[in-house]
Amino acid sequence: MMHTGKKEHPATIMKKALSQGFGALLMSLAMIAFAAGSADGASRIKDIVDFEGVRDNQLVGYGLVVGLNGTGDSLANGHFTKQSLQSMLNRLGVKPTDDGLDSSNVAAVMVTAVLPPFVATGSRIDVTVSALGDSSSLMGGTLLVTPALGADGEVYAVAQGQIAVGGFTAGGNAQTVTKGVPTSGRIANGAIVERTLEFDMTNMEKVTLSLRNPDFTTARRIAQAVNAFLGTDAARPSDPSNVHIRVPRSYDKNVVNLITDIEQLRIEPDQLARVIIDEQSGIIVMGENVSISTVAIAQGNLTIRITESEQVSQPGPFAEVGDTTTVDRTEIEVDEGEDKQLTVLSGGITLQELVNGLNALGIGPRDMITILQAVKTAGALQAEIEVM
Repeated sequence: MMHTGKKEHPATIMKKALSQGFGALLMSLAMIAFAAGSADGASRIKDIVDFEGVRDNQLVGYGLVVGLNGTGDSLANGHFTKQSLQSMLNRLGVKPTDDGLDSSNVAAVMVTAVLPPFVATGSRIDVTVSALGDSSSLMGGTLLVTPALGADGEVYAVAQGQIAVGGFTAGGNAQTVTKGVPTSGRIANGAIVERTLEFDMTNMEKVTLSLRNPDFTTARRIAQAVNAFLGTDAARPSDPSNVHIRVPRSYDKNVVNLITDIEQLRIEPDQLARVIIDEQSGIIVMGENVSISTVAIAQGNLTIRITESEQVSQPGPFAEVGDTTTVDRTEIEVDEGEDKQLTVLSGGITLQELVNGLNALGIGPRDMITILQAVKTAGALQAEIEVM
């Protein structure tokens, strides 16, 4: 049976299967089950995996920005900026003296870019420009020709152009206002690709899918979905991170079509029961599969509030003795949390019930963090706690 990227109605699949025999009927039933399972909000394979060879590459370069309105580097302090400016002018046939280099309109910058996969020579990519010295703003500056190097030290792109800065700084003698980051900006289509990384997909005999969130169950589901679509045992997971697919004969010399068909398949990723805690900000994130055994929880705080005040004491009217003086008065309040209650959380409750139960105690995020850690220590929280 030929398989294409176009989905057929289950009734049509059954009619074809009945006309082709029992073996085709079994395969069709598998396709119908897979099609029915793909409509429950599952994720596409392309959204949870990376394909081998289809990857970005980081580029970096060092250059000069000119045309700044007095917001550049201080050449007296920025020795590398001064040396770079002298070197550039020397290449252009200008030999300035040290005393002549006192401009505040030049800044040394780092240029970063991402080289997309399979980009053609002559294509343009965006670049990010960031100040390296003590420049206060790159607004209005122009980046001069800057080679962008890869990890191997080779030049893969050349950047140049007007910098677009989203922030600004303005102020006077008494006050300064800064919005955003004026020392960083972007140049849209500011670099021309001069060299590409060769990667031939035409003659590939095997395709490897790398899971972004490694998991045994998810890797197996991907392999089962691919095999059900191809109608052959071509996909096998080697570990929780990688699924290897042998290129079928129907896709020989046409791996692009194979990847296109595979990445549109839908599976439901499995996730580890995990609780993520950020103690600094009090953020708690709990996964869907977090469960809890029967446990009783109580939360209360002992609060002692001491208030000091001064009271004027003076003798009564027409008293023959006594002086007017100031007397210290101390008021002590003790809150033992009598209004706090003991709450029992039954085993097998859902995440929503867990949150509702903790909220019923009037517990804030930071107290909830401590409670979750205590429940985990008691062995009642069936999840992994990860503290950021």
